[in-house]
Amino acid sequence: MASKKEVEIKFHVDDLRGLARNLRAAHFRQITRRTHEMNTLYDLPGQSLRKRGDLLRLRKYGSEWVLTHKAKSKAGRHKTRVETETQVADGAKMDAILRALGFAATFHYEKFRAEWTDRQGHVVLDETPIGNFGEIEGPPRWIDQTARRLGILPRQYITDTYAGLFFAWKRRTRSPAREMTFAAMRQAPRKP
Repeated sequence: MASKKEVEIKFHVDDLRGLARNLRAAHFRQITRRTHEMNTLYDLPGQSLRKRGDLLRLRKYGSEWVLTHKAKSKAGRHKTRVETETQVADGAKMDAILRALGFAATFHYEKFRAEWTDRQGHVVLDETPIGNFGEIEGPPRWIDQTARRLGILPRQYITDTYAGLFFAWKRRTRSPAREMTFAAMRQAPRKP
């Protein structure tokens, strides 16, 4: 599959049902229902991918597996990066291949995701262990127009990754959780 330029923003969501109603009112249609997604990030010894801003991810979305490479993002109001993805028939075998090549799993995160489109771009609603988020992905002008229609201000734009958001949350809450999974959150002892 050819690479594509991914342009997106994230934002906090306080009311998932309200946002879904606003998407319907803005003539978006839901293309995937709430679906479980599990992600594993990989890196080489010394964290060379992370250090240069790249990301290698194996994702299981429902029953489908996708391997993704994302190049370093460009700073700006929107997160922009080159993304290359391919479907994988067997996630366990892909994990074994990556490990045989010297990659190690460095971070796990999960969420429940629902996807919406108006045929110009996508809006996703993510329920994560650290809160609910939305993503708007498409052409920059369309992102800003869609955000405005949904009542999201530019100061609410988030361009960080889920790993970055998790580690910021971890510093704020002093949580001992090591990964952004629902099980890790249940197992982590609560701070007084």
